[in-house]
Amino acid sequence: MDEETRRAVAAADEQLPATDEFARGRVVFGFDGYLDRVREVVADRSDPEHYDRLDTLAGFGDRIERSVAADSSLSFEWLQDGNRTGGHTSHLSRAFGVWSFDPVMIGMYGDPVHEAFETEFGAYDLHSLGEPGVTDAVEFDDGKLMLTEVGDTMSLDWAALDDAFGHDRLAETLDGARLLGTGYWSETPDLPTVFDGLAEHWRAIDDPPEHVLVDPGDVRKLDADRLRAGREAIGRLDEVTDVVVSSNRAETDVLADAYAGEAERSFEAAAEAVAEALDPTWFVGHGVERSVVVSETGTDGVAVPAVSDPELTTSSGDHFNAGLGLALVAGLSPAAAVVVGNAVAGYFVRTADQPSLADVRAFVDDYLEKF
Repeated sequence: MDEETRRAVAAADEQLPATDEFARGRVVFGFDGYLDRVREVVADRSDPEHYDRLDTLAGFGDRIERSVAADSSLSFEWLQDGNRTGGHTSHLSRAFGVWSFDPVMIGMYGDPVHEAFETEFGAYDLHSLGEPGVTDAVEFDDGKLMLTEVGDTMSLDWAALDDAFGHDRLAETLDGARLLGTGYWSETPDLPTVFDGLAEHWRAIDDPPEHVLVDPGDVRKLDADRLRAGREAIGRLDEVTDVVVSSNRAETDVLADAYAGEAERSFEAAAEAVAEALDPTWFVGHGVERSVVVSETGTDGVAVPAVSDPELTTSSGDHFNAGLGLALVAGLSPAAAVVVGNAVAGYFVRTADQPSLADVRAFVDDYLEKF
């Protein structure tokens, strides 16, 4: 185990409050909403009741490559293995609700609100801006394939948010909140206009959140002009509050290439390139083997305790962000916050369930033993 990870885990163990010492309160999440259909692909079927699952994304890609090489069409059988609500607002609100915070959800839940959102989040302060997206999330052991109908997030901007919710109402909602989380820029191309609107109104809020957590999502979908607009808007928002940007390894590499030119980089170097370009308070990159954070104190890396047989990997990044958000609210240092993010994601992929605060504490306590 590398010494950098040992130091980060020790810091998390020391800084993470006891369950009964957490200062809870309101947390606000916007502005998406998805209905997820969790699926798996059949590799071979022996009879109507028995089949072998295609268990790797690499194997899925190999079959596509062989079909292309043979100039042949290709079909897959897939099976649905459950439904659930998804997206940034759903996953983070679910986690913070388990932790006894008061989530406010501002996103795409339907008009009227779809039954799935009403059933799960009806007890929360939920505000629908439009129709949700629908995602088929195909689970593999080495990754996932997401096939998405975006819904109304694609057309959301600062003006549309005013029409559907109201800027004054948003300011009132943020007044006294512990955290604002936003996702995903890739599915809401004009999200930078929301950042600019927030920056303009931020100082008029009596007690705004201390942190804004931004998940860019799959930024390969964004063109150069939108990437440039987002870069400038994140910088302007960070002038009035602490902005923490969190991306997975692949997204971090894409952003580094977009802002610093295409090159072969380590994960740490890619994160540093993105941090230099966006200039947030923290830039966090999370991966399967390692997560990194770049802040004013430098770059810290934390090894991730891998699991060979995960129960569920879809939304593991959102659960990392939930843990990161929890650490931000609790005032943890950058490296310690990454440990908590890894812990929440690690618990989720092992159990397909939300950890309690006691579960998060137990994972941090046993972090080094999981390698």
